[in-house]
Amino acid sequence: MLVSEFMDTNLITIKFDDKLSVVKAIFEKSEIHYAIVVEDKKVFAVVSDRDLYMALSPNVGTVTETLKDVATLNKRVHQIATRDPVVLKSDAPIAAAIGIFSEMPISYIPIVNDRMEPLGIISARNVFKVILALMQTTTK
Repeated sequence: MLVSEFMDTNLITIKFDDKLSVVKAIFEKSEIHYAIVVEDKKVFAVVSDRDLYMALSPNVGTVTETLKDVATLNKRVHQIATRDPVVLKSDAPIAAAIGIFSEMPISYIPIVNDRMEPLGIISARNVFKVILALMQTTTK
């Protein structure tokens, strides 16, 4: 089994110079919690919703919001992105993803081609579904 069989191809890509307000709006409109930072068609970094909300003031959008709180929305992606993320090629075995998820504190792995262009993303949840399906078929 290859990661390409289980990856999600519905990708959100952003740029290093995008404002966090843009990323926040994207995350709020979608059910996706992870964006890939792409420059010149190549994967350079990642931003999770957790990264975003850690960088924003907790008062953004509340009645106690101040100008200082709102200013956190003007930060840029390059200020919070995780650079040089762990990636897998589309022909990597699903066991490689399982190994990475079991050893690293990450929830998503970008799937790339030989030119580091994004093809998809695999989440720990995708992997859990594979394991569950395998367990169910072996217990029948």
